[in-house]
Amino acid sequence: MSTTPKLVSRDLQPVLGAFSLWGIAVGLVISGEYFGWSYGWASAGTLGFLVATLFVALMYTTFIFSFTELSTSIPHAGGPFAYARRAFGPTGGFLAGYATLVEFVFAPPAISLAIGAYLGLQFPGLDPKVAALGAYVIFITLNALGVGIAAMFELVVTLLAVGELLVFAGVVAPGWSLANFTANGWAGSDTFTMGTWAGIFASIPFAIWFFLAIEGAAMAAEEAKDPRRTIPIAYITGILTLVVLAFLVMIMAGGVGDWSQLANINDPLPQAMKMVVGESSGWLHMLIWIGLFGLVASFHGIILGYSRQMFALARAGYLPAYFAVVHPRFKTPVRALIGGGVVGVIAVFSDQWVTFGGLPLTANIVTMAVLGALVMYIVSMASLFKLRRSEPQLDRPYRAPFYPVFPAIALVCGVVCLAAVVYFNAMITVLFLGLMALAYLYFHFTSRQRDAAPLDAMLGTAE
Repeated sequence: MSTTPKLVSRDLQPVLGAFSLWGIAVGLVISGEYFGWSYGWASAGTLGFLVATLFVALMYTTFIFSFTELSTSIPHAGGPFAYARRAFGPTGGFLAGYATLVEFVFAPPAISLAIGAYLGLQFPGLDPKVAALGAYVIFITLNALGVGIAAMFELVVTLLAVGELLVFAGVVAPGWSLANFTANGWAGSDTFTMGTWAGIFASIPFAIWFFLAIEGAAMAAEEAKDPRRTIPIAYITGILTLVVLAFLVMIMAGGVGDWSQLANINDPLPQAMKMVVGESSGWLHMLIWIGLFGLVASFHGIILGYSRQMFALARAGYLPAYFAVVHPRFKTPVRALIGGGVVGVIAVFSDQWVTFGGLPLTANIVTMAVLGALVMYIVSMASLFKLRRSEPQLDRPYRAPFYPVFPAIALVCGVVCLAAVVYFNAMITVLFLGLMALAYLYFHFTSRQRDAAPLDAMLGTAE
């Protein structure tokens, strides 16, 4: 009987071009411009949150320019999991894979609740949680029908969402004033004090929400045509698009009236526009309906991301092999799509039995996703440094500019952000670590499962 190891099968279809990948990269994030970020105003004020966002934008810009080296050198559906596994062996792969799953599984529940909030403006009797459940059913189904269809839909709704943000800025511009934006802008005060720093650091998770999940485009690498050329184009143009939109939206929304009224709600843009044009304006209704495209783009795109991460982890033996099955007709990981959806729906309804710090459910879910993201960013940058030393001959079609400065900036910023999030969100951190402990127990007792998994040259041989 032959003992030749079975090689991993690349069952995902490479059909995505650079424009489609840009749509995925921006679409994954675009909902962050529509909601979530305004919770940062509650602790930092408009000016304090502006400082936090500048710091986070620096982190993401240097991170993406560095992360692109990894995603082009190792074009793998596992994304960060694959890079860390190759750099640090199975335990490194576990850490990055767990963190990425937390980020991508917990971001959609927050977005689905925002979809419910936007729909509630048009249909006051609609329960946001019922709307969230419906969103999961619809977009898991759409993702299951094939990545080509899913990517085309993602591109269209992303373009509409970007255009809508530009329309929003233009419509509210006549009502904008610097005095409104700066009023009590330092954590509720007109003057900066040492105590203002606490508010700035506490607002970091919501600044991260402006950019969270852009790295998920790397998980479509096995479905990209010529990933070593198309991924850099998508990532670099994508992060530049998002930085411009983040500052545009935040500044314009904060200057149209009393920004404190927008600080703890899931629909800050419609409410900001209402301050300028009134409740009966056609512009407002247009923003509500077309604004849904921004939420849908991210919701739909992140579902694509978590399913590929679950698929890759299962294929490598880090999750049950049940999730590594691709639909024979549509060539999509349907079981992984449904599995992540089940976890997300549980999170949507979790406020029935879990509350933390008196914060809205959406804010807590956002913080959970941010914790996963920051751990993954740190591990990814560490993987970049490690692979530069351990595999200098690795084919690198794209090399991080200004190495080692850019990845070092991203790494240090990531550590600072993680420390701030942990300090101000102790209970969410305990939950994150508790789930990690349970995941590690599974990892520890399933080594035979990984030994039996097909060999994957992209994961390397480090142990």
